[in-house]
Amino acid sequence: MQCFRKLMLAAFFIAVLASQAFCADFDLAQKSTVETILKRGELLVGLDAGYQPFEMVDKKGEIIGFDVDLAKELAKAMGVKLTIVNTDYDGIIPALLADKFDIILSGMTLTQERNLQINFAEPYIVVGQAVILNKKLEDKVKSYKDLNDPKFTVASRIGTTGEMAVKRMIPKATYKSFDKEADGALDVVNGQSDAFVYDLPFCVVFMAQQNSPNLVLLDKPFTYEPLAIGLKKGDPDFLNFLNNFMAQIRADGRYDRIYDKWIKSTSWFQNVQ
Repeated sequence: MQCFRKLMLAAFFIAVLASQAFCADFDLAQKSTVETILKRGELLVGLDAGYQPFEMVDKKGEIIGFDVDLAKELAKAMGVKLTIVNTDYDGIIPALLADKFDIILSGMTLTQERNLQINFAEPYIVVGQAVILNKKLEDKVKSYKDLNDPKFTVASRIGTTGEMAVKRMIPKATYKSFDKEADGALDVVNGQSDAFVYDLPFCVVFMAQQNSPNLVLLDKPFTYEPLAIGLKKGDPDFLNFLNNFMAQIRADGRYDRIYDKWIKSTSWFQNVQ
């Protein structure tokens, strides 16, 4: 009889603990930003419209760019309206923490320091070092590795991660440094250098500005500098949704269309001059 009572008491405590765990999980789900967005019927996205081609203002005064198109797809997936909250970049993390918007989608690099303050979804693009190549070498140079030869002159800006990448990853190339990134890239346009190594966003914008038949962009970054969506800590449901959203659009072609529009193509540039 005493053994039966112990078993019943144990079963009771297990049931109580299970009930408490269920209530905690239910409460966490109800407090998720996902529920807030769905009830509001609106996704609030914080960005600073000054980082081409990710977010910028066009001739009509509208905010456009890679991140904006990504935000549109996210809002569509949630079945809600999209509202852009243009915010100074220096204060964008404090604004997120103060609930001024739901996510940061503003060309933000995922760094260890930032990750201590907020969470990040899986990176949506890597904007490491890319290569602007003289078109005469298009058939010979397919990646940065092919430039690792003294016969090739590779330029970058002095004191930058571009310079460090050249010296570390293609050390055999003949290196040429410049005080300004535009001067180094123009050296390729003029045929004085074979290639210019720098951050992918700069390379994309430079290609758009020049629209030169003498240039080719090798747009696959060869260093790891990831951009990711930022969100508040303590929200596993929203983080799960964002990661699954990214996986889905990568698989169904939506991501490729956005990438091709803003990174591979430069036709957008005529709308922001």
